[in-house]
Amino acid sequence: MSRVPEVIRKHESEILQSWLKEMAASARRADLLNDRDLQAQSGALLSLLVDAMKSGNMTDVRGQEWSRVRDHLAEISRMRAQQGFTPSEIAGYVLSLKKPIFSKLRDEVKDGKELADETWAVGDLVDRLGLYTTEIFQKTREDVIARQQQEMLELSTPVVKLWDGILALPLIGTLDSARTQIVMESLLQRIVETGSEVAIIDITGVPTVDTLVAQHLIKTVTAARLMGADCIISGIRPQTAQTIVHLGVDLADVITKATLADAFRIALARTGSSLVGAGKKSKNGKRG
Repeated sequence: MSRVPEVIRKHESEILQSWLKEMAASARRADLLNDRDLQAQSGALLSLLVDAMKSGNMTDVRGQEWSRVRDHLAEISRMRAQQGFTPSEIAGYVLSLKKPIFSKLRDEVKDGKELADETWAVGDLVDRLGLYTTEIFQKTREDVIARQQQEMLELSTPVVKLWDGILALPLIGTLDSARTQIVMESLLQRIVETGSEVAIIDITGVPTVDTLVAQHLIKTVTAARLMGADCIISGIRPQTAQTIVHLGVDLADVITKATLADAFRIALARTGSSLVGAGKKSKNGKRG
């Protein structure tokens, strides 16, 4: 059995204070974490480490004996990822524990070979815990980025009610499979909510239209039709029209217009609505 748990338990308070000093010189971020919280987290982790080490398993930190340690480190990693710590700072938090433990081992273990074995075992263990912490930290950051990307996609596909029975969906940027799914879901949901008869999909802000983009548009139009709404695609520029013809994409059964205004006029006619203008001024200054 390793003597490390006994040494840590015997000098737990001293090791904790030495560890806090090490962090103050390297991984400490006073702007993001106060001293009281840091000491509470570190003290709890040190106590959990001793309990796990007593099992005799100091090599497999993925084992059941280390579940409480992993849970505690995962909570710290997720919290610090959200607070704005860097990967090196979260790894440094764990790795800075080596020196305080090594120091007490030198005081307690006099046999050279035993000291070397214990030091190696503790160093390897702390390295493994540091890697685990970094993995959790990275996964948390990836989850945050994925959630932000999802939110940006949802914000970039607003469905606007232009008139009673008429919706508009202005698209800006590249239209890929993931975004197409969000576009369809948003559009279909708004069709159900408003009972709209016509949906205008404006692609003026879509930089390029290739075969894949055209297929995504057709899927969206088809889905809207299944919900009982006709679709009009607007924003067809000359270059876009040439590209669609060159690609051989069949949009013959889809109404297309050059501008959103043209599409809106068609939509008004389809819903039996009309706009009454104020009239033009005549030569004598009166409106006709």
